[in-house]
Amino acid sequence: MENILESVIGAIGNTPLVRLERLTKAYGVDGTILAKLEYLNPGSSKKDRAALGIIEEAELKGTLRPGQTVVELTSGSMGTGLAIVCAVKGYPFVAVMSKGNSEERASMMRALGAEVVLVDQLPSSTPGNVSGGDLKLVEKAAQQITKECGAFRADQFHREGGWFAHYNNTGRELWDACGAKIDAFADFLGSGGTYAGVTKALKERDRNIRCFVVEPESAAVLAGHADTHAGHPIQGGGYSMSDLPHLRDIPIDGFIQVSGDEAKQTARALARREGIFGGYSAGANVAAALQLLRGEMKGKTIAVMICDSGLKYLSTDLWA
Repeated sequence: MENILESVIGAIGNTPLVRLERLTKAYGVDGTILAKLEYLNPGSSKKDRAALGIIEEAELKGTLRPGQTVVELTSGSMGTGLAIVCAVKGYPFVAVMSKGNSEERASMMRALGAEVVLVDQLPSSTPGNVSGGDLKLVEKAAQQITKECGAFRADQFHREGGWFAHYNNTGRELWDACGAKIDAFADFLGSGGTYAGVTKALKERDRNIRCFVVEPESAAVLAGHADTHAGHPIQGGGYSMSDLPHLRDIPIDGFIQVSGDEAKQTARALARREGIFGGYSAGANVAAALQLLRGEMKGKTIAVMICDSGLKYLSTDLWA
């Protein structure tokens, strides 16, 4: 009976780490890519970790009352994680999301008991391509709903429980799985929580591990480039935000830019070569690792996250 979990929350984390040997061979690169299969979490994404971390932090601090409504801005993955955690713990949950995100995300959150509020995009935006301007509209709506409901705002861009979950767990899991045999970590940024937590955990164990920020090539503002096209198709991040609180005091060893098409084609190759069915950001992470193995990290071992499931993108052109 020891292996029976008290709830699905106990299944969050401890995801497998897989060597992408077939993919690196197909692309003809020298080195190793290790992919952490975060889409095998209960909500099919790495955001389950952050959702649980934020709610448990709030419970510990007493900032979340029993039965209080939880509200959060989401591209879908954080909302799904919060829907699961809130369902188990008994908190009503309202997800606020741009209409530019894929339909599957809203359907999944509703199925898990969340109320989903969809916010119109800017007139200049393209469905499927959520810009930083679109996200500002979602933030405004989330603030208004939080105030009207007297709700607890999960606020993934600021609350420390999110990145701390990756510091305590994801980073440690990576290290335990491969120990000293890891040379680099590359991560596509949304809130920056995964990058911050994993980087801090890895650097504390070996400061020589290099950690790279991955951004869309058309909106690489952290790398100091101009924002030429904020409406890229890599959902869940790349919002042209130059100030991400989670990244303050976190070292960045380099920046990598990936195009939407490169992320798409790499996600497709990942599915066909390795049987790993990830989303756009997974494609971006693996594409970044391939870039590194072709250049300054040739012959090295690079860890990346398979952030979420390709099932969330069936209505998009990712699998067209």
